[in-house]
Amino acid sequence: MLIGLPKEIKDNEGRVGLTPGAVRALTRRGHRVLIESGAGLGSSIQDEEYRAAGGEIVAESAAAWAAQMVVKVKEPIEAEYRYLRPDLLLFTYLHLAADRRLTHALVENKVTAIAYETVQTADGKLPLLQPMSEVAGRMAAQVGAFFLEKPQGGRGILMGGVPGVAPANVAVLGGGSVGSNAVKIAVGMGAHVTVLDINHDRLTYLDDIYGGRLRTRTSNEYNIEEIVLNADLVIGAVLIPGGRAPHLVTRNMISRMREGAVIVDVAVDQGGCIETTRPTTHSNPTYVVDGVLHYCVANMPGAVPRTSTFALNNQTMPYVLQLANDGLNAVRRNPALKLGLNVYQGHITHEGVAESFGMEYAEPDYVLG
Repeated sequence: MLIGLPKEIKDNEGRVGLTPGAVRALTRRGHRVLIESGAGLGSSIQDEEYRAAGGEIVAESAAAWAAQMVVKVKEPIEAEYRYLRPDLLLFTYLHLAADRRLTHALVENKVTAIAYETVQTADGKLPLLQPMSEVAGRMAAQVGAFFLEKPQGGRGILMGGVPGVAPANVAVLGGGSVGSNAVKIAVGMGAHVTVLDINHDRLTYLDDIYGGRLRTRTSNEYNIEEIVLNADLVIGAVLIPGGRAPHLVTRNMISRMREGAVIVDVAVDQGGCIETTRPTTHSNPTYVVDGVLHYCVANMPGAVPRTSTFALNNQTMPYVLQLANDGLNAVRRNPALKLGLNVYQGHITHEGVAESFGMEYAEPDYVLG
């Protein structure tokens, strides 16, 4: 198969879809990989490393996009819509439930699009979302600590406090992968951390790990309001696989939060779990609503691209190899990849995406034949 690796062009996105090790694994199996010149520089990977792995460097992004399968990190942005076409297999993060324009572009151009974030194994795990959830969760606590500083617009609170002075109150909405990693860093920094989740087993697990260093609460409207109004930092870590995140924190709650409190909404990729969330960029990461600082960068792991690129490739490569070796037959045979299929030949093949926009859903088995 001819595989394309274009350079990411989203704001301050330094990740890249394939490492040199991944390229070598593909080329040794007889596949060709076209890499746009400079695609790996954001992750400190030189063109020469790709050449040594058997890849072919191309000068233009159009050449990489012309391949049979394109492997990326982030969803195509408007400048890349011109490359969408019926014979393209696109494998990347898509987060379509929060992006109507991209959904329509993929449908209208009859692209076969498989989303990393909805590839799901039989035990319910999301293996291609997991590594970036770990990165984003850990980043959320350190980003929140930074923006709590007064010069950054925060309340002027040190996360861990000092002897005789209380630490920051941190609320984590969701105890999954993002939330548990945010908890790990926030607790490690000495903050007063409360995690909320609807899954009692998850709360029990986290309580067993952290004991008295972490407070757990069942996620409901009453508890969310109580915890959020007393928080210095709120981390949104809610996930509905393939669907829009629910608004757990309302605009009314925001108006009653502490002046200079900070919100880091990691769920922004799926629309955000805070009603006042809107996507921001690394170039302009924050905005203020009712005195509350919001950090809602839609590609947080892009700030640590080398770590993120290698962590992501560790998980994506088995699936990339399956798709390269077997094409659509890999989707037919592998239930995890089939769940990852979001759009196929003009059909929406993921229920969560279809429901988000009131569009017609097509069963993957039916459209694949």
